[in-house]
Amino acid sequence: DHPKYAFNYGVADHSTGDVKSQHETRDGDVVKGQYSLVEPDGSVRTVDYTADPINGFNAVVSKTAPLVHAHAPVVKHVVPAVKAVHHHVPAAPLVQKVVYAHEPLGK
Repeated sequence: DHPKYAFNYGVADHSTGDVKSQHETRDGDVVKGQYSLVEPDGSVRTVDYTADPINGFNAVVSKTAPLVHAHAPVVKHVVPAVKAVHHHVPAAPLVQKVVYAHEPLGK
């Protein structure tokens, strides 16, 4: 027999963070597909794959930067009360916010 099928599915449960999808086609001995999922850090892992009797199984894995932007932590600098006015008070440490750009899934 000549196997032939196509399927796809997806889950998008944003309350638990379970976000994934897959699609696949088969025509005889040639299979092509892709699946993707959101990693715990918010990045998206995508796997494009093919399989055939000549080349075997081949997969290309790509990953985007996290989709969730990290918020800079709140840093409080407590200065003790002093009686003399000439004491040096160190400045609060610098806090940088890191923002990741989201790449399109097609890359």
